[in-house]
Amino acid sequence: MAVILIENATVATVDAGDTVLAGADVVVGDDGRIAAVGRHDFTDFSRRIDGSGCLLTPGLVNTHHHLYQWATRGLALDETLFGWLTTLYPVWGRLDAEIVGAAAAAGLGWLALSGCTTSMDHHYVFPRDGGDVLGAEIEAARTIGLRFHPTRGSMDLSRKDGGLPPDHLVEETDEALAATEAAIDRWHDPSPDAMLQIAVAPCSPFSVTTRLMEEAAALARRKGVRLHTHLAETDDEEQFCREQFGCSPVEYAERVGWLGDDVWLAHGVHLDDAAIAKLGATGTGVAHCPSSNARLGAGMARVRELLDHRVPVGLGVDGAASQEVSHLGAELRQALYTARMRGGPTAMNAREALRLGTMGGARCLGRQDDIGSIEVGKLADLVLWRLDGPGHDGIDDRLAALVFGPPAPIGLALVGGAPVVEDGRLVNADEEALTRAARGAHRRLVP
Repeated sequence: MAVILIENATVATVDAGDTVLAGADVVVGDDGRIAAVGRHDFTDFSRRIDGSGCLLTPGLVNTHHHLYQWATRGLALDETLFGWLTTLYPVWGRLDAEIVGAAAAAGLGWLALSGCTTSMDHHYVFPRDGGDVLGAEIEAARTIGLRFHPTRGSMDLSRKDGGLPPDHLVEETDEALAATEAAIDRWHDPSPDAMLQIAVAPCSPFSVTTRLMEEAAALARRKGVRLHTHLAETDDEEQFCREQFGCSPVEYAERVGWLGDDVWLAHGVHLDDAAIAKLGATGTGVAHCPSSNARLGAGMARVRELLDHRVPVGLGVDGAASQEVSHLGAELRQALYTARMRGGPTAMNAREALRLGTMGGARCLGRQDDIGSIEVGKLADLVLWRLDGPGHDGIDDRLAALVFGPPAPIGLALVGGAPVVEDGRLVNADEEALTRAARGAHRRLVP
């Protein structure tokens, strides 16, 4: 049975040929999957949506975020990564489940309004008396209606042992591993239409011991889940790895078992030719966060070279404390601009930018068989962008209008065929209530 017909839209399918169809229809079935693209024989619909003047794309996939940081935006504005972290660690030490839940709900709601239908989150701060902070953000995702891939992060290398975090913010290694396994057992859904999947995510080389890195990798593979961490983000990290381990960040990742097609790495800014070739050969993914990289002055990732070496590359907005805009739709343009600043006007085009934000992200999360493109049988995670207003009028190429133009309003966003945004408003949550709760969380952390 057909449930929804979106008709007469320009459809950017992001299939293997990057097909774009003009004046096309897409049919969503009652199983929450795409039943037809282009021509179809369905005649009975519970809902018909006129897509004239609109662009229909797969829902955007956010591959790197820290949702709790929504409560600490606008701080340490002129610091490098290490200075920014040391400023904010003491603030984050006061997190609890109520604060994280409010921050996550606001952040996920904002992501939905920016065209995101699937988001991960990298949560690695677990104060002793903070309560169930991971559960709080999972509940927030259920409320908003997004497909969610939270990762159980961890830190066990404190300042007294040569790491960056303060002593009170780290966990014991065995404690972190046990909590990570418990999170997988409690929440991970391996099914193809899963709304919730867990990954294993020790924080970074400068906040995690080698033992935790190695045993976390073994745990993830025993449980059949994916691996995520920060890597090669800044020059400071490169120096730390060479001083502590005698090698580059990617060489260290290989040494501890952290390269493979079940791994995706956040940032990947400082990669030489050998590192890029190694990522490509092993199928290791990269979450590209161009706005965060720019905000912290970390540098410009070599995305053109990564793509040329067949590295899976997705987009991430990163935490809202290091990228206050947090608009995934706008990150398409930022990724394209960053690539062109490095390699000139042919370094990336609009179709490649959209692929980063859709199928590239799906590959990083291991969901490429079910999301990331508009093809029959895939989950109906779709966004209908309104491009008929003054901000986009006159740009005849609808895909170019989305990527090169200002952030486009959303007429409809579906997750598994269920509306989460309609006419630029959240369907499942009150935006004013989300804002009030997030404001209260901010005031508790930053009086």
